[in-house]
Amino acid sequence: MAASIRDVAREAGVSVGTVSNVLNDPARVAPKTLERVTDAIDKLGFVRNDAARQLRAGKSRAVGLIVLDSSNPFFADLAKGAERKATDYGLSVLMANSDENPQRERVLLNLFEEQRVLGVLISPLIVELEPIKKLRDRGTPVVLVDMASRDKSFSSVSVDDVAGGRMVVQHLIDGQAQRIAFVGGPLIRDQVAERLKGASKAAAKAEINLEVIETPSMTVEDGRRIGELLLERDAAARPDGIFAANDLVALGIMQAYIVDGRFSIPNDVAIVGYDDIAYSSTSIVPLSSVRQSPEVIGSRAMELLQAEAENEQHAVQQIVIQPELVIRDSSRR
Repeated sequence: MAASIRDVAREAGVSVGTVSNVLNDPARVAPKTLERVTDAIDKLGFVRNDAARQLRAGKSRAVGLIVLDSSNPFFADLAKGAERKATDYGLSVLMANSDENPQRERVLLNLFEEQRVLGVLISPLIVELEPIKKLRDRGTPVVLVDMASRDKSFSSVSVDDVAGGRMVVQHLIDGQAQRIAFVGGPLIRDQVAERLKGASKAAAKAEINLEVIETPSMTVEDGRRIGELLLERDAAARPDGIFAANDLVALGIMQAYIVDGRFSIPNDVAIVGYDDIAYSSTSIVPLSSVRQSPEVIGSRAMELLQAEAENEQHAVQQIVIQPELVIRDSSRR
């Protein structure tokens, strides 16, 4: 049977209250008493029931993190940044995958609320934030990651995706691309829509038509399927520059072109992705991409969430990170 706090008190010859002070506020305990209690804890192998303590306090020391696709290395890195910062606060992170499904997203929000998490970090699928607003109104702090709310009612850490989209298309134009395609989706995703907005601005300024090819999600499989469809076109109808809304889509498109074997990247088609995941620089043709520092996003979002959890009157903040275009062989002409 596991040792209890009463067993520790009996072994150390102190009151239960003294053991509680050792566990929760050791500075209040005399050094000799502290040593006696910690020795008793070690001897008995006592592990306190932190879950019960948190339940009595009304909140756990866990934070919920909901991402769109846990298989995407971008979100894995974002979670890493959030976890590292959470450790500084004595918190743990419970990561969940919405799988780009709004119904699943709502189920996860309800589940985290039932678990009385300290707060929720979320990368929502769409900008319709009513379920998230209701969660916050009931007392659970929420911070958006990789997206900002349009009405600025939530704290958030996001990337200037309009600037990122603009710099990608300008880079393709500077490399003499004339037929540029934007590939990604769904377009209801705010991040995708913002990247397309920036791309469209750069194309319009250069008086170049931008073809938009929407995908149901942003996976390697989606990219490969689009790449195969592009290869079926006549030469004059194929793009000579492709902006993929994330690296997974870009890598899938590259796979299709490489397997076909008739075309050279970047001579026949220049390809640029978004996120700069680890696989980008190590692909057969190193992929140009937009770097947006997911670990920084996760860490800064955790800072905002901790501040809101500690102070209900904490001012709402929107942190916007500037992206960086990393040029590699897939678009270097």
